[in-house]
Amino acid sequence: MTTRPAPEPARHVRVIAAGGTIAMSGAGGATPEFDAESLIASVPGLAAHEGLEAQTVANLPSAHLSLTQQLEICHAARDAARRGIGVVVTHGTDTLEETAMLCDIISDAEAPIVFTGAIRTASAPGADGPANLVDAVSVAASDDAAGLGVLVVFGGEIHHSRVVRKTDTTSLTAFSSPQIGPLGRVTEGHPTIWSNLPRNPTLDPPGLEKRVFIVPTSSGDDGSLARAALATEPDGVVIGTLGAGHLTPELLALWADAAERIPVIAYCRPERGVILNSTYGYAGSEMDLRLTNVIPAGFLSPQAARMKLLACLACGLSIDEIRWAFSQDDG
Repeated sequence: MTTRPAPEPARHVRVIAAGGTIAMSGAGGATPEFDAESLIASVPGLAAHEGLEAQTVANLPSAHLSLTQQLEICHAARDAARRGIGVVVTHGTDTLEETAMLCDIISDAEAPIVFTGAIRTASAPGADGPANLVDAVSVAASDDAAGLGVLVVFGGEIHHSRVVRKTDTTSLTAFSSPQIGPLGRVTEGHPTIWSNLPRNPTLDPPGLEKRVFIVPTSSGDDGSLARAALATEPDGVVIGTLGAGHLTPELLALWADAAERIPVIAYCRPERGVILNSTYGYAGSEMDLRLTNVIPAGFLSPQAARMKLLACLACGLSIDEIRWAFSQDDG
């Protein structure tokens, strides 16, 4: 019986720590403890990776991160990847998908950028952070992951940041990609990638100071929430639709009027699917929605669509330019 040798890393890897459960310890109320250096040192499986670098950008629960801090994390990852260094960002899972999406929006680097984290704290029995970190480093070091955009590695699965969602609060496979499934897996330290997503043109927002709300909808929606959100004069909104792009005629009229002044991005409430084009013709159907200035989000989740809209607004894009940017995910 032969033993498969461990692969030699194809590139140096930098671990950028941003906090989260993976960096927390303590029984009965875990709190942030590990920075990037101590996090690496705590995982014996990383000893074989020579040239592993450490950088701490933040050490916070991800629910506490501001948009400015999220952009700072993304800039640190992009800057390292532009120099040919593979990057692993350790991040809290509460908002990991938002920061990973933002990083994909701004990153034009070929070197892999990989986000990971943990569901169980470092002091918990069966802590998953060490395995996730080892897997993420193996992907970030792999030439096979180069040029794919920003990835999320969690529970042995490789996901793309544009489609990944946190779909379970406590499972060790907390992340999934409802639209397309994972791009690959990591087995015994060996990444296997079997699919990819085309990369979109990047944006380079100087900051994220604009105000964008996510406004859901449900049965019997009388428009009170929509009117309350619009009364605060946001710079843009991301709105929920039922089914494949359906609203009451009155609510659609309200959003259509708003879409003449600010960008209004529409997502589908189901986790899979996109807004249809011409299946239904009743008032408030997708046919009516597509006749307005409302912009379909395509397969993006509401939280991913919000990050993209924030970046578009920060770059000064017009509503027509924003429509073109979102059309890339509305195939």
